[in-house]
Amino acid sequence: AALLAFTARTPLKIVLVDRWRGRWMARSDLAARIAATEIAVIVVLVAVAIGTAEAAFWWPLVLAGPLIAVELWYDMRSRSRRLIPELAGAVGIASIAAVIALSGGAEASVASGLWLVMATRSLAAIPFVRVQLLRAKNQSYLLWHSDVAQVVAVAAGVVGWVADIVPLAAVAALAIQAMFEVVAVRRPPQRAALIGAQQVVVGLTVVLITALAVRAP
Repeated sequence: AALLAFTARTPLKIVLVDRWRGRWMARSDLAARIAATEIAVIVVLVAVAIGTAEAAFWWPLVLAGPLIAVELWYDMRSRSRRLIPELAGAVGIASIAAVIALSGGAEASVASGLWLVMATRSLAAIPFVRVQLLRAKNQSYLLWHSDVAQVVAVAAGVVGWVADIVPLAAVAALAIQAMFEVVAVRRPPQRAALIGAQQVVVGLTVVLITALAVRAP
């Protein structure tokens, strides 16, 4: 269901954009059919999950709903590359970590901690990547946008640790990411493909460390 929700965004975006601009073309019909099919399958899968899950797992989706709505609102107006929809969408998508954890029988505190780590990892990465891309294009940028994001991410991780919902190892992983990005943003600009590859590695590292810490006795 989570994978389908991710893939359904593209056809849904096409439908919303075309509706917003008052046009309807062949691609609109195709996108509408694909989106409707995927959404119907998602509804069925969620219903089955609700009926078979041992604990309520849906509350992160309810909380993430407004964030996803914000992203779709910007998508509809072809403004999805702005900072607000990127941040809102990233935090909303991060709720999937909590949903998966709850579906597997994890406690709400563990699920909340996973959501926090995944969300703060994205909140740190997005401003960093935006600054890096501006640098690569020789456009004006402000380093402090990236730096503040790193500080906020680590601070959020520390708050989660104090609240006993985030393992210390996950905070350390966020701190490592922050140090890497503070240094990288001051080095010579890099190609977009390399920036993306770096973020994949950094993201997987944070996820792996967090998962191992959560499963540790």
